[in-house]
Amino acid sequence: MNDLHRFPLIVFILSFIAMWLSSWMGAFFQKKRPFPDESMRQDLDLLVTATLTLLGLIIGFTFSMAISRYDQRKIYEEAEANAIGTEYVRSDLLPPVDAVKVKALLRSYLDQRVLFYEVRDEKELQQIGRNTA
Repeated sequence: MNDLHRFPLIVFILSFIAMWLSSWMGAFFQKKRPFPDESMRQDLDLLVTATLTLLGLIIGFTFSMAISRYDQRKIYEEAEANAIGTEYVRSDLLPPVDAVKVKALLRSYLDQRVLFYEVRDEKELQQIGRNTA
């Protein structure tokens, strides 16, 4: 259950079922015990409005943080790709024997970095981290 964040569809389905059950239970209990007067209903409407407003703010801030994190990751990936490309071009300045070795190492490093974003297993990720270090 610790890796539940890796399966967003399951989280979505479970959340949907939980919210549907909560809504159904609320409607069921409201039918059993209706409001005695209209003023209590107006108070509840005010609370619902305030709660939905706060929920909208939380969703907005969360979405904003997710977008900024995505943009930051994209910038870091671009910087790393530029650094690898620059090193690959600079390896031509070395003697031919060394240049071949450096280019092979850079290709191996690049394969490990690409694999880092494709693998989901924690142990493999740690092994890739050790290989690239």
